[in-house]
Amino acid sequence: MLARRTMRLLSGVYAFVLGVSLASGMGCGKSGEELDAGMDGSVSRDASPTGSGAASEGGVSEAGNGGPPTLDAGVGDASGDAASVNTGAGDAENDAPTTAGKIEHVVIIMQENRSFDHYFGMFPGADGFTLDANGVPTNCNPDPHLDGGCVVAFHDPTDSNSGGPHSAAAFKTCFDTGKMDGFVKNAEGAKTDCADPNDPECTGGKLVDVMGYKTAADIPNYWAYASAFTLLDHHFESDASWSWPMHQYMVSEWAALCTSASPMSCASNIGPAEPDPKGFYSWTPLTYILDAKKVSWRYYLAQGTTPDCDNDEAECPPVTQLANVPSIWNPLPLFDVVKAANEQTTNVLTIDHFYTDAKAGTLAAVSWIAPSGEVSEHPPNLVSEGQAYVTSLVNVIMQDPVLWDTTAIFLLWDDWGGFYDHVPPMKVDADGYGFRTPGIVMSAWAKPKNIDLQQLSFDAYAKFIEDTFLSSQRLDPTNDGRSDSRPDVREALPTAGDLRLDFDFTQIPNKPLVLAPK
Repeated sequence: MLARRTMRLLSGVYAFVLGVSLASGMGCGKSGEELDAGMDGSVSRDASPTGSGAASEGGVSEAGNGGPPTLDAGVGDASGDAASVNTGAGDAENDAPTTAGKIEHVVIIMQENRSFDHYFGMFPGADGFTLDANGVPTNCNPDPHLDGGCVVAFHDPTDSNSGGPHSAAAFKTCFDTGKMDGFVKNAEGAKTDCADPNDPECTGGKLVDVMGYKTAADIPNYWAYASAFTLLDHHFESDASWSWPMHQYMVSEWAALCTSASPMSCASNIGPAEPDPKGFYSWTPLTYILDAKKVSWRYYLAQGTTPDCDNDEAECPPVTQLANVPSIWNPLPLFDVVKAANEQTTNVLTIDHFYTDAKAGTLAAVSWIAPSGEVSEHPPNLVSEGQAYVTSLVNVIMQDPVLWDTTAIFLLWDDWGGFYDHVPPMKVDADGYGFRTPGIVMSAWAKPKNIDLQQLSFDAYAKFIEDTFLSSQRLDPTNDGRSDSRPDVREALPTAGDLRLDFDFTQIPNKPLVLAPK
């Protein structure tokens, strides 16, 4: 029975290796204290690639050829060019290029529930797995059922994964005071036989796969984007929890519960709450200062189902997701200032409007895009379906020369989904940071073949929008025109990083990389 819980059976397509070692904490990464001590501001400099040094499979297709990519080294090109590496040292505010007047559209595509190591732990030059002489990962996590033995990271090409619990409580189990050794324990403690197999506390009885990782062969388009443009290597969730608080953070730089319509009645909350249409969402979202500066915005939603239960700790059947109905991936219809302007009906729209707006030349300055469960990559939904959906969104921008020249596309995954990552996040306040997840920057002006190692949190996206369209006005209750009780100004923290460092407006523009959705 224990073997069934911790090992995948060999198949004719692949095999994975379960390594058992009695060495505790092998490959678990630095302690939280060591990480805190090493963080400062962010600025780029070129360096030789660091990290795993792993070789990948296949070669990068030429930009704009419209065909599916093949990858070779993953970074650089066939002549052996290495990726530039942005290490995060120096004064970002002074060295970052000005994006105002150069970037006219910001498109943020948020997918679901994948850690950095799960998708890019084998990406050449990235801060990925520790490899042995044969290029095999040595990172492992103890299995409570193996008397202290470790489950070693393994290649898992399967299209549907299980992941593990990813609530605030699950974060603490996985993090384990910075030892990063609780991922298998967390997965094995998940509920089974749930009403909804997508429940964030449930694995549906599937085998534990949180130590599995993907390669270029499994997610070719994502590796092609990361190879051609900029991969965000030290990119951490704003909060140490699940989808609902993270989506609140994405549009407001905070997750909270309020007791009244007063913005001063709100208090931080990243735990097991649920969207409540009768509740108060009184604090200030980013849309408030966008509206004040007459900067257009849209929140696009793929209609379908929502994988996570509304209450992170409870079992529930799948929930239908509609653009005009608030849900864990659709927070803006709940905010008081959005409802006051009736923007929950005018600005929160179905995903088909994104394609229409882009093709009509009416794309807003700021676009957030949230998936439905079917294309979200949220386990157990298929990775391939999510990749195809994302590729179709990116292609719409890349196939329009005007949009490609003026748009910054940011692709990210909202939380770790229970999957292993070896880099412990730093603590900046009671809410976070959470674990490292992948992020990719795509633009004609994004630094090509670049790995950004600067410390980044998801708060950097709001900061980029503010620096580009709002003269760097922050969601700061002391000066944004609407006081609320948020404990800090997240995007003003130096640990948020600066995404402007990933752009170079003096370079030859990157060609679009139009790929076949697959």
